[in-house]
Amino acid sequence: MHLKLGFLSFALSGLLLLVHGSPVESPSGTSHHLYARAPATFQHPGVLVNKAQLDFVKSKVASRAQPWYDAYTAMLADRLASSTRSPTPFQTVACGSRSENPDTGCNEEREDALAAYANALAWYISGSKSYATKAISYMNAWARTLKDHTASNAPLQTGWSGASWARAAEIIRYSNAGWSSSDIAAFENMLRNVYLPKIIGGSNANGNWELVMMEAAQGISVFLNDASSYDKAMNKFFGRAPAYVYLTSDGSCPKAAPSSGFTSCSQVQEYWQQNTFPENGIAQETCRDFEHTGMGIASMSHIAETSKIQGSDLWTTDVGTRIRYALGFHSQFELGAPAPSWLCPGRGIDLKDGKADFEITEVGYNALNGRLGISMTNTGTLTQQNRPARGNTLFVGWETLTHASNSAF
Repeated sequence: MHLKLGFLSFALSGLLLLVHGSPVESPSGTSHHLYARAPATFQHPGVLVNKAQLDFVKSKVASRAQPWYDAYTAMLADRLASSTRSPTPFQTVACGSRSENPDTGCNEEREDALAAYANALAWYISGSKSYATKAISYMNAWARTLKDHTASNAPLQTGWSGASWARAAEIIRYSNAGWSSSDIAAFENMLRNVYLPKIIGGSNANGNWELVMMEAAQGISVFLNDASSYDKAMNKFFGRAPAYVYLTSDGSCPKAAPSSGFTSCSQVQEYWQQNTFPENGIAQETCRDFEHTGMGIASMSHIAETSKIQGSDLWTTDVGTRIRYALGFHSQFELGAPAPSWLCPGRGIDLKDGKADFEITEVGYNALNGRLGISMTNTGTLTQQNRPARGNTLFVGWETLTHASNSAF
């Protein structure tokens, strides 16, 4: 049952990251030789999917090839893609813990952002202007209205929604969809002044928070052509990613996030709710539940994919290795394997809604198995069983459509 660490060339753990020439120490303090910086010129569309990938999907849907055609029809049948659905913008979105007490505009914002993304994809694939018009209506409505995110979940809510907005906006802006320059400027102002300040500083909360915040910050930076913010987001990401997924090469204890303040292994063990670490791929939130763990892995995968589009292939580095083992480790239990006694002692594992909460494997599986040829049996089986993957109503959507066996890039 042990997942042995192979492909040592991918295990570049403990590398020193340079962001625009400034050295950033890894959590372990050892030096890296991986350079991750904003490109001299950003590629557009360039958040999660690029033009080649979109063209690949468009051609597959046009020929009714599977699994893309069924994934496309499933997306169109989703209530978020409905032509009769309308945006519901709020001036202030206030979200407390679990998006409750208060819950002012939380679901509306997240779902409107995902609806914009669904319609942007439908526009690109079908060429029907009605989808572009609908996507633009969501983005314009929020850009004219939103002023702030408040309450305890504000950073997380901003990350969830911001991640989806950036994907939608990139597709619409760079596909001759008819989005006016004044409306684009208003949307840019919203992202720059309302979203980015809430997320760019990161978070000391559970890792899924900071990871989706950096996913959103990265995507927004691409849309804004903001190299400085892009580098800040990647700096935070490179500190958090190795502190979210464990590899046995890390030693007997997982790494601590740079801003955690943890100075001992016992503190990390308590935080992870796990005493021993005999296998690769255990995540910081594994012993919380697989739903939140899946969110963290999804954001890591999204950031790696956007980074590759922007010229830095993280899939062939320590980041890709951690994603690979995180997917494989958790997929086996989603498929029904019994949890070993050492895992989450006294608690057991919590699959939440089972495979429905783990529809986050397509991006990583396509990159690592499809492009790089790495065997990922459990992840592949789970990916197949979940098709067509819808994702969630937070920030993950329709990734069978966009990334299943996508060989264009």
